[in-house]
Amino acid sequence: MDQHFATVACGFAGKLQLGQKAALYCRVSTADQTCARQEADLRAFAKRRGYVISGVWKETASGTKNDRVHRKAVLALAQSGEIDLILVTELTRWGRSTLDLFHTLDDLHSWGVSLIAQTGLQFDLGTPRGKLIAAMMAALAEFERDLLRERVRSGIAAAQARGIAFGRQPGQRVKADRLAPKVLTLVATGQSYREIGRRLSISKNTVLAIVKRARADEQALENE
Repeated sequence: MDQHFATVACGFAGKLQLGQKAALYCRVSTADQTCARQEADLRAFAKRRGYVISGVWKETASGTKNDRVHRKAVLALAQSGEIDLILVTELTRWGRSTLDLFHTLDDLHSWGVSLIAQTGLQFDLGTPRGKLIAAMMAALAEFERDLLRERVRSGIAAAQARGIAFGRQPGQRVKADRLAPKVLTLVATGQSYREIGRRLSISKNTVLAIVKRARADEQALENE
């Protein structure tokens, strides 16, 4: 295969060596797709580079899904120092958003674990060039977060101004209505529904319901 593999590294990218332990992460969006091609490409690349494959983690999940079990398992291995690097065919298979990608790269950098993707981008937080790209990514992530927060806020405000009810009548879900602004703000920062639920002492389903109501109201306004 002539596709160019470039190192997207979270620190120590220039020190990749033979015999390092690599976790192969593959993801497809729907059940009718397969990870076979991704796995074959990554196995071939690992063999050429002399990496030791610690395992292959395959996931069927939307690119924006918060709760990816196998990705979390790979991150746990990285944090515990059981692997030296993570291989993916492209960054979209790994990151949920610019914000998520930046935070993930930052975590891996602190653990001394590299992320290698099939892309022309070279990213190494240990170099001046890498730090510049990191700053640009952080700015884009912040912009993305601000856009989402602005849309959520404007949607809620417009809905309230027009007298649009948010699902059931007020009083039937007092706690959920009271916590809705906090939930939507935390969602905009990229936190998972489970993490938000733990933080605010509500269930993951309640967080999901709040987000669905806000998005439904925003969509209703756009269709008017």
